[in-house]
Amino acid sequence: MEKGLLLTKEQPQRWEVVLLDEVKRTCYIALPMVVVTVSQNLLRVASMSMVGHLGELELAGTAVATSLTNVTGFSLLFGMSSALETLCGQAYGARQYQRLGSYTLGAIIALLLVCMPISILWMYIDKLLILLGQDPLISAEACKFSVWLIPTLFPYAILQLIIRYLLSQSLIFPMLWSSIVVLVLHVPICWALVFKLGLGTAGAALAIGISYTLNVIFLGHYLYCSEACEKTRVTYSGDVFPSIKEFFRFAIPSAVMICLEWWSYEIVVLLSGLLPNPQLETSVLSICLTVGALHYFIPYSFGAAASTRVSNELGAGNPQAAKTALVAASALGAVEVIIAITTLFCSRSVLGYAFGNEVELVDYVKDITLLLCFTIFADTIQAILSGVARGSGWQHIGAYINLGSYYLAGIPMALILGFVMHLKGKGLWGGLIIGSIVQCILLTLVTCSTNWEKQVTKARERVFMWENIDEN
Repeated sequence: MEKGLLLTKEQPQRWEVVLLDEVKRTCYIALPMVVVTVSQNLLRVASMSMVGHLGELELAGTAVATSLTNVTGFSLLFGMSSALETLCGQAYGARQYQRLGSYTLGAIIALLLVCMPISILWMYIDKLLILLGQDPLISAEACKFSVWLIPTLFPYAILQLIIRYLLSQSLIFPMLWSSIVVLVLHVPICWALVFKLGLGTAGAALAIGISYTLNVIFLGHYLYCSEACEKTRVTYSGDVFPSIKEFFRFAIPSAVMICLEWWSYEIVVLLSGLLPNPQLETSVLSICLTVGALHYFIPYSFGAAASTRVSNELGAGNPQAAKTALVAASALGAVEVIIAITTLFCSRSVLGYAFGNEVELVDYVKDITLLLCFTIFADTIQAILSGVARGSGWQHIGAYINLGSYYLAGIPMALILGFVMHLKGKGLWGGLIIGSIVQCILLTLVTCSTNWEKQVTKARERVFMWENIDEN
């Protein structure tokens, strides 16, 4: 009996040790990933900042082009590349190292093909903007920026895939140092092209493409020279073209899942232009979007860590370890979001001054900060659970959830609250919060009802599928 009691006492301690170890692994991935994502997004912010010194027309055109190219191009490529989190992560966990190279090369071929129609669309973006009622001068300036941004598409697509390839192996620090070095180089390159060579907005767009290309070169050099990538190196094999079909099977729902949410916020900001005093309403909602997007890098990184750990453990056949990874990421996210919303709410009186000195703007930002706190809380939950979805391979369910949450609940409620109930910008943003809450509830229900043993079986079948084909 005493021996049984002793085992009962030791069991919780072993669980705590396992959980603590998983928390350390999650932090090892998540914390550097915050720097990676922030550094890469600052490339476009730095270019936008320099364009702001050229004049109002150039800034307006670049801002419109940035928004439209994000919606029609970058968000799509970013979403599709997330398919490798499932494929490479599970293959690495199953120790099928050669599959990582096949999946990655197949994904590169697939995304380069996707870049072609996007490039054609960007060449005629001025006509699309004029059709939407935009000013012809702003549309022409936006088209100029978009055309020069086309060379950025191809290195951006490759970069996102290399990041997922390295992430699936927990090789984080090469991405960290590469992103920092490129950001440091980007500032003088952009300055030289915009001001020294007098290329203006074209130079700002070209600088972004150069910086993404440098990042690809640095990481590509590491990929082919490092011993850490020796077993998983990207080389051509007979599995490459069959892997393209498998990539698209996960890439399309991954893109839909991410883009539907991304686009809903852009739609609401555009709707704010139809409200009374549109300049104030649009400015405040843009501030909310900027602050929310800035914070989102942190929970997204926790979600990326959860995706990596869950996919690795499912591929390795360890369902309990996958659940532990989910708990660890959720615990870290809970601590971070409490700190974030507490800091944000306590600074609500001065937050508006970071974006302007007008009293009306500052007061409006103060009033809407509580709603912004709810958004940040919901974003943290969905970012982590979406990472689990990508790691598990049920992106198609996430796509349906996001479609229902934002386009059947969120945006309709935004229209009702903003225009019918005359809550204006607060109503529009409140509708998005309702969509986020619905999304979190549905993702939580799906995650809690997940049969992890079944997910392990699916992952193993997927990873070893090619061996069965070869045998037949």
